[in-house]
Amino acid sequence: MKTTKRENKSGTVRYLHLAHNEWDPVKGRAVPKVLFTFGREDDLDRDAVKRLVASLSRLLEPGDALASTAAGDLEFVSSVPFGGAYVLDHLWRRLRIDKIVGRVGQPKRGRRRDMTVTERVLFCLVANRALAPSSKLAAADWITHDVHIDGLAATDDDACYRAMDWLHEVQDDLEKQVFDEVANLLNLEVDLLFFDTTSTYFELEEGDEPVARDDKGRLLTGAQQTAADGGEPADAAGFRTFGKSKDSRDDLPQIVIGMAVTRDGIPVRVWSWPGNTGDQKLIRQVKDDMRDWTLSKIVWVTDRGFSSERNRRYLRQGEGAYIVGEKLRSGSPEVKAALSRQGRYGEIAGNMRGKEVRISDTERFVICHNPEAAERDQHIREQLVAQLTARIENTDQLSEFKRGELRGKIADKPGLNRYLRTTPTGKLRLDTAKIKAEENLDGKYLLRCSDPHLSAEDIALGYKQLLEVERGWRDMKQIIDLRPVYHRLEERIRAHVILCWLALLLIRIIETTTDATWPTVRRELDRLHLGTFTGPTGLFRQVTALTKPQTDLLAKLNIPAPKQILALEPTPR
Repeated sequence: MKTTKRENKSGTVRYLHLAHNEWDPVKGRAVPKVLFTFGREDDLDRDAVKRLVASLSRLLEPGDALASTAAGDLEFVSSVPFGGAYVLDHLWRRLRIDKIVGRVGQPKRGRRRDMTVTERVLFCLVANRALAPSSKLAAADWITHDVHIDGLAATDDDACYRAMDWLHEVQDDLEKQVFDEVANLLNLEVDLLFFDTTSTYFELEEGDEPVARDDKGRLLTGAQQTAADGGEPADAAGFRTFGKSKDSRDDLPQIVIGMAVTRDGIPVRVWSWPGNTGDQKLIRQVKDDMRDWTLSKIVWVTDRGFSSERNRRYLRQGEGAYIVGEKLRSGSPEVKAALSRQGRYGEIAGNMRGKEVRISDTERFVICHNPEAAERDQHIREQLVAQLTARIENTDQLSEFKRGELRGKIADKPGLNRYLRTTPTGKLRLDTAKIKAEENLDGKYLLRCSDPHLSAEDIALGYKQLLEVERGWRDMKQIIDLRPVYHRLEERIRAHVILCWLALLLIRIIETTTDATWPTVRRELDRLHLGTFTGPTGLFRQVTALTKPQTDLLAKLNIPAPKQILALEPTPR
């Protein structure tokens, strides 16, 4: 800034100019060149200057912007991301999870425990899953050095582990109360609940030692084991054990995780089981657990893995109902009857058509057809048939032993083996009848429903929304980083799953409110920084100016803009 003075009748008047020094080779010195004149100092529009500085600051990185606008006697110390944790914390408090943590698990008598630190540590661990997933040791370092968390300046891994142990103890009460708050806040529609499972594996050579468990897969205490010895024998299984992997890693120990999701994609509850637990028995436990929440009538929506007759009968008990997918290749009488019925498909939505067929007095069946999926199925089948044809061509000239060897290799490939038949003399041929039967299934799937009031369109659309659970699993594994799980104890692994569920809950609420994906929202919020400055009079922390995208996000979420100055710490005298 360059200042000039001018004398007039009223005295000395000062004028302010924005100037830049340039070297003058003739004069042999730097000469100021005026770029802009602000006018008289006493008439200066300081608000306009502030707007100009803020606009220019947006061209810089947040830390550089803070340093460049700070006073000359101030030292810029650090800058950390602020926006993501700020928004998650506001939503955490709006759902009253901080209050829930303070009241669950309290002793019925005696002095209440102070849960302030535990609540803050739990929030930090949830925010870490959403913003920068890492191990609990790395999360403690992230909390201490790489983010600003209101009410917790620093922590260590021991505090994280203690908070996780407490979380495991109060899981059931916490999940129920969180659901109540979410349902009230978002006015959730829970007439349809979608349920599905996944698995996550561990880089171990051996699984856990088998231990006694109840029918829900939970560890039995010493007294419970003694009681079980007098009745039916308890199941024994390790938590991390081998089972049918949904990540195609049958060679590694795993656990099974289940999740219930609303039609809007909001996850309402999560479960964990030993890795060898089969899908068929899980849905009955899930229904019992949700029954304890005294919800109104629920229609359960599940995929083909849960469609056993026993499960369907169990889901119909009380006021319950279901929509389940049926395996078209199961060969059941219902499937054969449904596919043999004639009828016209009606348009449902987008690329989906459907028709209801009457083959039962107690259940309804809807056949859905996706023309795009039909073309895809046909293309894949033609590729498989071409591969199989090439493999078995000229095999009649091979010896019986060689044909048997080839037959064994093809048997290991389900896609090819489906279209292969062996003649009575051991020769390899295409199964043309099977190929023709498969053509009739292209792009189709069959749904069972026990609710007499839902329309065929609602049944089809309800099942299509099961993709919300699959999207939840995808985000759990790719955004929140469900694995790798850096824990050995079963209680800590279960607590880790709960933390991931809470993170997904906050993320889904943000996504449904802003109509934007979490990676996009997170990227924008991470640009909002908190800078720390020190000077002769003390320390202060200042938030960078909000950009328009950040302002719009906060407005959609109904979250107030943060204070510009968050802390002032004068130097002690």
